[in-house]
Amino acid sequence: MSKDKIAIVVPCYNEEETLRLLYEELSQLATKMNEQAFEFLFVDDGSKDLTLEILKALQKTDPRLHYISFSRNFGKEAAIYAGLEAAKADYVALMDADLQDPPYLLEEMYELIKRDDDDCIATNRVSREGEPRIRSYFAKKFYSIINKISDANIVDGARDYRLMNRKMVNAILQLGEYNRFSKGIFGWVGFKIKWLPFKYVERVAGQTKWSFWKLFLYAVDGIVTFSTAPLMITSIFGILFCFLAILGGLIIIIRTLLFGDSVAGWPSLVTIILFISGIQLFCLGILGQYLAKTYTETKKRPIYIINEMNTGVEDDCQMSDARR
Repeated sequence: MSKDKIAIVVPCYNEEETLRLLYEELSQLATKMNEQAFEFLFVDDGSKDLTLEILKALQKTDPRLHYISFSRNFGKEAAIYAGLEAAKADYVALMDADLQDPPYLLEEMYELIKRDDDDCIATNRVSREGEPRIRSYFAKKFYSIINKISDANIVDGARDYRLMNRKMVNAILQLGEYNRFSKGIFGWVGFKIKWLPFKYVERVAGQTKWSFWKLFLYAVDGIVTFSTAPLMITSIFGILFCFLAILGGLIIIIRTLLFGDSVAGWPSLVTIILFISGIQLFCLGILGQYLAKTYTETKKRPIYIINEMNTGVEDDCQMSDARR
């Protein structure tokens, strides 16, 4: 009976403090699961530290380790796509480099996907202990909102950490859009997904690259990418203010006919004008977001550009084929 090959894709950005620790964990996992063949595929997303140098040193001692290095920082979404595109294994796992995605769970994930014939075993955190309360609150609200206004089925606390079979990976690679939101894409493609909950794990070293502001912008990208509900909101605002304007005009006319006086009060008028102007700018901003996404898509730029790589498939992907 031939071994199943499992590729573990790890996006990296300035992770010099965690790489060796992660590699040791993955090596121990591979030894424990010796009935399967492993490939460790690290994607260096234009790191400014010694991430690439460490990967090169590790690769010289372990032929299972391969790396891709971008010409600059293209973002985690591009790194995920590049890793999935380069991985040619039967099963592909995706995890972060900071060990907040416990590698030991992969053994259970593999057993589940083989036993129940699922297409994907995904993980979600059941606890947000250790996170700032405001971040936890907005995270919960985001998952609630995006599930209501889009077709993306995202479980609260969902992580990118998951194990997928080749069928699901191929489906994800068919979605070659430049503006990517992987959490939504994983749900949008469908297939049989089973969720494996686990408790919050702190980073083993270094600092998170995701500030509250970056997470907020990422959430906005997710909503704009997977839902047109914000455009409907602008239409509702327009209808509402037209109705209020007609109602206000009728009130002024009736009051003038009954009492013979005009409506005074320029401060209230200025306040109303500023309020309506603010709503208009808000709606224009929503339209601008969709227009900007359309603009970047029409350019047909590659999702990523590779500076150097050692994966054995150099001829296949020096840049993302999906944009050609």
